Amino acid sequence: MPGWSRHDGHAIAFPLHNVDTDQLIPSRFMSTPRGQGYARFLLHDLRKDASGEDHPHFPLNRHRHASILIAGRNFGSGSSREAAVYALVDAGIKAVFAPSFGDIFAGNAVNNGLLPARVSDDDFNLLIRCLGDGAELSMIALDRGQFSIGNVQVPFALDPSWRKKLINGWDDIDLTMQHLVDIENHKTKLKQTAPWSRPAADV
Repeated sequence: MPGWSRHDGHAIAFPLHNVDTDQLIPSRFMSTPRGQGYARFLLHDLRKDASGEDHPHFPLNRHRHASILIAGRNFGSGSSREAAVYALVDAGIKAVFAPSFGDIFAGNAVNNGLLPARVSDDDFNLLIRCLGDGAELSMIALDRGQFSIGNVQVPFALDPSWRKKLINGWDDIDLTMQHLVDIENHKTKLKQTAPWSRPAADV
């Protein structure tokens, strides 16, 4: 997974609260092989009418080139399905800014290169006002924790280890491997000071 520290893209307002993972990708589509891509399933039941046609006024239908969502509270709540993140990533979404996220969704997002950036309620409202119904060119400075739309700049919160993983393109194994020397030193010390704690063949 390639890392990144800056992203320039178009942001759109998607100010719905409590958008859960079943809305992000309905469960009936999850038998589709990952290799076929999940972009067409993203927010399917909100984006399309009963006949399967796109709602012309839905934000992601009006602005298909958008790569940044400004979303409402509790984004990605519900079940732990990682496919919700796949659908966003496959649709070209690089970051979601929201006042809060589902915990498991946020962890899955980082592991797939998607930024789950937390902003205050006041900054969320400010960004929604700035965007209106349009798509504005925006910039994310991941290393500085700053998001800009024109002259408007807001900070965002992100766990430091998640920031490191996104910038370096690391998964959990890559992150753990950065501590390999400490791990080996601990194993050596443990063998010396507490040999009884290990299987006899490993002493």
